[in-house]
Amino acid sequence: QLQASGGGLVQAGGSLRLSCAASGSALDSTAMGWYRQAPGKQRELVALIGSGGGTNYADSVRGRFTISRGSVRNLVSLQMDSLKVEDTAVYYCNAKKIVLGTLTNYWGQGTLVTVSS
Repeated sequence: QLQASGGGLVQAGGSLRLSCAASGSALDSTAMGWYRQAPGKQRELVALIGSGGGTNYADSVRGRFTISRGSVRNLVSLQMDSLKVEDTAVYYCNAKKIVLGTLTNYWGQGTLVTVSS
């Protein structure tokens, strides 16, 4: 449904780019974006982009991360610049869709981002 790519190991101050492609039931979502979960912490929103292009960012990443949708609407990317050690987490692609009047979340498999000091 959601296939994520990117991630890996980078030094603090560096950049990484995550991409996610939707297919099947996750197509034509209302919004797509990324959440992350660090060890011992709850999953948290990183960034979302709506079908109209509106964006929402966590305060901790605003100004450093940029979310965008591809020319094909079912692609979403997250450009992560000026990475910090505290950005280390498993990043999950997310798609939100209204199904039979109910907001439904679709999740990718998660990709690990490790930022070293």
